[in-house]
Order: sequence, then structure tokens, then C-alpha cells
Amino acid sequence: MGRRTPSGYSTPESDLEIKVQPRNSGPKLEERDERPPSRHPIPPPNYQPYKKWFPWLVPVITIVNVALFIVVMYINNCPRNSQNCFGTDFFGQFAFQDVHENPLLGPSTTTLQQLGALDVTKVVEGHQIWRLFSCMWLHAGLFHVAANMLSLLFVGIRLEQEFGFFRIGPLYVLAGVGGSLLSALFVKRKISVGASGALFGLLGAMLSELITNWTLYENKLATLLTLLLIIAINLAVGILPHVDNFAHLGGFITGFLLGCVLLLRPQFGWVNLNKAPPGYFVASKKSKYKTYQYVLLAMSIAILLTGFILGLVLLTKGWDGNAHCSWCHYLSCVPTPLWSCTEARCAIIQLGNQMNMTCTSNNKNETYTLKNPSNTFEIQLLCSKLCK
Repeated sequence: MGRRTPSGYSTPESDLEIKVQPRNSGPKLEERDERPPSRHPIPPPNYQPYKKWFPWLVPVITIVNVALFIVVMYINNCPRNSQNCFGTDFFGQFAFQDVHENPLLGPSTTTLQQLGALDVTKVVEGHQIWRLFSCMWLHAGLFHVAANMLSLLFVGIRLEQEFGFFRIGPLYVLAGVGGSLLSALFVKRKISVGASGALFGLLGAMLSELITNWTLYENKLATLLTLLLIIAINLAVGILPHVDNFAHLGGFITGFLLGCVLLLRPQFGWVNLNKAPPGYFVASKKSKYKTYQYVLLAMSIAILLTGFILGLVLLTKGWDGNAHCSWCHYLSCVPTPLWSCTEARCAIIQLGNQMNMTCTSNNKNETYTLKNPSNTFEIQLLCSKLCK
């Protein structure tokens, strides 16, 4: 028999049959789409091409720095060793030095010097090269350690999450040592403490990581401009008096070079295929790294090795960078009508523990009794107070 058409008329069996399927049956549009898949399909929403690390090292470094500051204040013991202290009734043995001596609310210069502050005289004459490392774990005051540790948590945790403790740990330490080394070549008459060099090393590493992994970023220009603004603001703070900007610059340069070595990312085609669902990515036939990444890697290693070796040789020989660079001191302090960068100078007459001091700029005169008349840093501090 013949079949009925939708109109009800019969047709011979040899004629073409018309089949009508209900709208609620049959394959979906996606299933009927037989077009070949795109060569570069969009990754799934939860796709992560790189491993996310749990950040534990940066918080540990923060805790260690805070704990060491408390230990330093305990050893400092201002009520026992000084006549004028701040907060003795509340803090007791942990009271701060007088704010005229240390406005950052911290220990005395003598205590910092004894516990490992960067003292160029002791590094050169006493061969205490370890001070290049120890000074980055000490801080001049409560405000100093608080500002540095907040910055470390803000910058360091993000980097450790992206690259892991195995890379960020050496980068932090080597950048701090690099900052201390440059500071020792230019700052001769003052001691230096703080983790600022290491922190600027992390900022430098963020910049070099952006440059070396440029092809992996989407909002390249916006990211670059934001990072450059942050770096510029922080370096600008270093031109204020009593701030060791040479440590900042040394740490930044060291961190930038280390970032080109430690924070390289392979091209997108080389992401770990195990982290993507089957069919999303195909192994790339291109080189794992781009040519410019190899060039930056080789140049950074060469500059780092040359810089550290040459810097250590010059430091041990007592080389003074300011004697060979008449304008370099402006990198650390720029004089303005609000402050002066000129170092205080005093004429001194000493009789035993008694020291008569006259400031050469304002002719003020004062007599002091010192427990340790050979402490040049305490003498310089008294001279600075007298010349204010």
C-alpha cells in the first residue's frame, strides 16, 4: 500500500518520502553541527595553565622579621642603657629610644650596629662580609618594620602563588644582598638596616617577569603602566633624607635581572597538557621559549655574576663610589627648601669620656659624656642633633 502524505493523498512507493520530526525530539543543534573544531578552541572556564602554589614562605619571612625586631628591642633595653626613653611606663624593657634620637620608634644605633647592621668600616676592615646579609633582617623602628612587612605581604604573596617558594626565596635573599652591596659602595659614614632592598627586588622581578612573558598577558599596556607608576612612587620616596635609596636601587636592579632568570614562562603552546581536557590543546612544534627570552636570560646571568664579583672586590678594597661619581649622591637625596642633604660636621675636643662638640654650620656648642667615646656613629648622631 501506499503511504499517506500530510495532505492525506497517497503516492506510489517509488516517490520520495517526506519525514517530519517533532520539535522536541532528535539531536540538539550542537550535536548535529559537524563542522571541524577550531584550531585554537577557547579554554574551559576553570582551566589553569600553571600551578598555583600555597604561599607560606612570605608569611614566614614576615613573622621572622617581626620576631627579630622584638628581640632587638629586648636586647636594646632602653631604660637600663639610656637616660631618655619613650614609652617606658607602658613597654618597660621594650621601651623605644628617645624620639629625637630615633623618630621611627626603635632601638639605638649602637644596638643595631652590634647585632648586624651594615657598617662599611666593619665589612672592610673587620672582614665582616656577613653584614651584607644580616642587615636585611633588622629594622630601625616600629614604623619601619610595619611598612616593610605590609609591602612584603602585598607583593610577595602574589609572586609566591604564581612561582612558588623555590624561586621567590632565593630572589628575595639575593636582591637584599645586592641592595646592601650597592649601598656599601656609596654610603660610607652611616649604618643601614631594613628589608627595603629585597622588597624592591620583588618589584624589579615583577617588571622583568612582565617583559619576559609579554606574550602571555592580555592587558599588557595597562599592566605595565600600573607597575611602572608603583615603582616610580617608591623610588621617589628614596630621595628623602635618611632613606638609603642606593639599597633600593641595588635591590631593584638585582631583582630585575633575577626575574629574567627565575621567572621565565614557556610559550602558551607548551602549557602542561595534563591540566587541560582532551582535545583542547595540541603540543606546539615551536621552541619552548622565544628567542628574546633566551637573550635576556644569558645577558642577566652575565651581568649578575659580573656585578656581584666586581662589587665585592671593590668593597673589600675600600672603593668609594661618590669619589668617582660627582652626581650619584642625588640618587639618594635631593636637597629642597624643606630639607638639606648636607652631612652635619662638628669640631670636637675630647678629654676622656668628656666630649666638647661645636657644629661648624651654626656654631652651636655642647659638652657630652659618652660611655664609649670610640663609637663614631653615636658621635655623628650627636653632631646631627646639634646641627639641626
